[in-house]
Amino acid sequence: MQTSSDRHEYPAHWEADVVLRDGGTARIRPIAADDADRLVSFYEQVSAESKYYRFFAPYPRLSAKDVHRFTHHDFVDRVGLAATVGGEFIATVRYDRINADGLPASAPADEAEVAFLVQDAHQGRGVASALLEHVAAVARERGIRRFAAEVLPANSKMIKVFTDAGYQQKRSFEDGVVRLEFDLEPTDRSLAVQRAREQRAEGRSVARLLAPGSVAVIGAGRAPGGVGRSVLDNLREAGFTGRLYAVNGALQEKELDGVPAYRSVRDIPEPVDLAVVAVPAERVPAVVAECGEHGVQGLVVVSAGYAESGPEGRERQRELVREARTYGMRIIGPNAFGIINTSPRVRLNASLAPEMPRTGRIGLFAQSGAIGIALLSRLHRRGGGVTGVTGVSTFVSSGNRADVSGNDVLQYWYEDPDTDVALMYLESIGNPRKFTRLARRTAAAKPLVVVQGARHGGAAPQGHAVRATRLPHATVSALLRQAGVIRVDTITELVDAGLLLARQPLPAGPRVAILGNSESLGLLTYDACLAEGLRPLPPADLTTAASAEDFHAALSHALADDGCDAVVVTAIPAVGEASTADATLAEALRSASAAAPAKPVLVVHVELGGLAEALSAAASTAPQPGEQSGGQPTVQSAGRSGEQPAGTGPEAGGGPHPFRSAERPSAQGERRTPDEAAPEAESRLIPAYPASERAVRALAEAVKYGQWRREATDPGRVPEYEDIDEKGAAEQIDRLLGGGGEGAAAEPAVGEAGLTLGPEDTCALLGRYGIGVRRALPAPTPGEAVAAAERLGYPVALKTTAPHLRHRADLGGVRLDLADEEQLRRAYAELTSLFGKPEELRPVVQGMAPRGVDTVLRAVIDPAAGAVLSFGLAGAASELLGDTAHRLIPVTDRDAASLVRSIRTAPLLFGWRGSAPADVAALEELLLRLSRLVDDHPEVVSVSLEPVVVAPRGLSVLGASVRLAPPPARDDLGPRTLPVY
Repeated sequence: MQTSSDRHEYPAHWEADVVLRDGGTARIRPIAADDADRLVSFYEQVSAESKYYRFFAPYPRLSAKDVHRFTHHDFVDRVGLAATVGGEFIATVRYDRINADGLPASAPADEAEVAFLVQDAHQGRGVASALLEHVAAVARERGIRRFAAEVLPANSKMIKVFTDAGYQQKRSFEDGVVRLEFDLEPTDRSLAVQRAREQRAEGRSVARLLAPGSVAVIGAGRAPGGVGRSVLDNLREAGFTGRLYAVNGALQEKELDGVPAYRSVRDIPEPVDLAVVAVPAERVPAVVAECGEHGVQGLVVVSAGYAESGPEGRERQRELVREARTYGMRIIGPNAFGIINTSPRVRLNASLAPEMPRTGRIGLFAQSGAIGIALLSRLHRRGGGVTGVTGVSTFVSSGNRADVSGNDVLQYWYEDPDTDVALMYLESIGNPRKFTRLARRTAAAKPLVVVQGARHGGAAPQGHAVRATRLPHATVSALLRQAGVIRVDTITELVDAGLLLARQPLPAGPRVAILGNSESLGLLTYDACLAEGLRPLPPADLTTAASAEDFHAALSHALADDGCDAVVVTAIPAVGEASTADATLAEALRSASAAAPAKPVLVVHVELGGLAEALSAAASTAPQPGEQSGGQPTVQSAGRSGEQPAGTGPEAGGGPHPFRSAERPSAQGERRTPDEAAPEAESRLIPAYPASERAVRALAEAVKYGQWRREATDPGRVPEYEDIDEKGAAEQIDRLLGGGGEGAAAEPAVGEAGLTLGPEDTCALLGRYGIGVRRALPAPTPGEAVAAAERLGYPVALKTTAPHLRHRADLGGVRLDLADEEQLRRAYAELTSLFGKPEELRPVVQGMAPRGVDTVLRAVIDPAAGAVLSFGLAGAASELLGDTAHRLIPVTDRDAASLVRSIRTAPLLFGWRGSAPADVAALEELLLRLSRLVDDHPEVVSVSLEPVVVAPRGLSVLGASVRLAPPPARDDLGPRTLPVY
């Protein structure tokens, strides 16, 4: 592309792909000198009315001077951006820097006049809103702080673009023109508007893929068995409600098994919404071009041979995404297993799964095709899970997730009324900061259960391009839990938790009643509850002679008890008892549960007879295909043709069985709290598990999630402290990063690793945020150690600061409570004789702090996840056990309180075994102040306070280190863009 050489090179970093309001994509890029023909062509397609609104007068065509002006920019004072689809302009925006009199100007003038023009065919797609976000970001980069726009009063659409953007603005009317002025600094409202638009656009882009009106399978062969033909057969057999086409360049036939067949997608006379691409990788670019020219909205690429095959394949994958986005299409894949939508309105099985899952309320996302197959198989078979229990709403297997990712699917599920629970298998998280934000919002509306593969491999799976993160997996897991994500470790746990959450109400607390006809199974369940942190009541043994009526009465009594929040029923059927008794027991439990719909009920069973069949039968009363609307549900086994699948017992990892009558989803897919239990609760599911630990683990996750939901309604606040000197801290940071200030530990120039501050600068910066560090004086000789002690006052501590001994009291590098000069000199001699010369040990003398609990506080900015605050007790034991808690910054007062209490060794802070309780309030305030420092100044990329001694009254920070660096780029605060991997 030809570039302007007026003042700046072509700014390629301004190029971006965006999702528009209708779910299509467009590319935004700077307008350059060689865009003259595109600009003229674009202008010719704009209506006379739109031209009048842009120029305030009839303006049928652009003059040569206009074309030159609108295509030649200096990319500083004059900037033009275009939104393109298929390489052609669909909208433009430009700004011109002006002075206070409205005349052309250069810096330091910080105001610019902005104007838009959108092709009429693309108005209403949110193009202007997206362009405004991007041109505002460009302007801020170039030192412009305010936009002015003049709009005719009749141009209501353009006025709405400005007024809805969320910026602070002024509005005036003069000479028949509306003048709008607005600051470009992002506000809470502008950010909220941007994210709401992002959610609608990205959700809509996934909806277009999952609910197409027509599908073309490209690469469907004549003979059954190939990938393309399998997808075509699966679509046909699932009963896809839209139009279906087969495409293959070698076909001579007009039909394939009744499906209209064509040699090219261009030959299809009707529009095509979705194309499934199943051709060799080298032929995919031509297919994508044909689809784009035909107006296809989205692609599912099942073809392999991309990033998973090496560097050449990775570049082929990038080119695939670039080409598809050029035409406004989104991609699932490549190397994808496919997508499924069980809605009766769609019936889409555009995947390699040979059988369509039953309609249900669970959404599934899997990056791995193999895991996707395993999930669908487990959910389908009778002994293994939720198909026939709650079923599946949608399924997406993203393969290499070169474009559509888990973030996009979360955007869709958030407002999808057909999905109550979201289950995700992730091998990598491309944008952890965004995923955490979306997960928090989704989890506030419906449960989100995640299992993460490749946790300990140290690298992303082949085919996945992800941002580097320095955070260990345990920290990432903790941050996901903070966002309300239910984190599990295995696919079995994923299905177990999803089954419970799909139809049971959330428990109001951890108190669990246990009842059943086996004392041993009851005790196992009791122990499992204790191990998971629940509060079980003593098990009620009904004895092996218990009848269905006894179970009904006992369950009814337990549910009526205000002292329990959930009930686990353990059931061992009598050997040789008829299956009718099992059905009777299932109905007894179901009816008792239906009478008290506010509390969850789970069943733990041992397969000794016909109970499993009764459970499956009771589970299969959802309306079957062909059942008359409003008719009575028929009772069928969840297995096909009623056969018993192999390997469904507990040893084979078989999943839970359920009790359930006809499914009745809650309105708009909302989760009901116990106080909002629906009157139709008689239809809810009762899941049953083949092992007590599986049932209890799922229940424990539901308890923790329920507590998070309740606390999420009041997340707390970030306190304001009057003694914080934010301005002074910013000035000090600017000075230090500019090369000034002391800092023996720092290099003269700030490199990528940043600048580690010396003790004086560290104490000064922390002090501006009310964080005092107990003074430590260097002691390079015994005499200087004595002098330092006399300045500080006895008793003192003598400790080394050498990296290999720092904070290692267990190695003997610290001497405490030195009461006089004699003890100090003796301790000095011991340290140097044991560990080496003073210049190696770097000893310091510090005044003794009040006794208390030693803790460690750290804050770090991770390039992928963002700013993270960590807390734990000091010492090798906590480090060995990994007993550290984490929260995302900014931290609220409630976050700080939960952070302190969430480590396993927290009892040491609260008077464990008769010790004096520590001043936890002071500790929480210190956490909040540290959070404020890092949040206010992103240049503070790392802070460590170690140790912090928390006494019964007050605390002492004995050691501190701070590292500064230019802040990493934050894409979550900029304009909406699609990621480029």
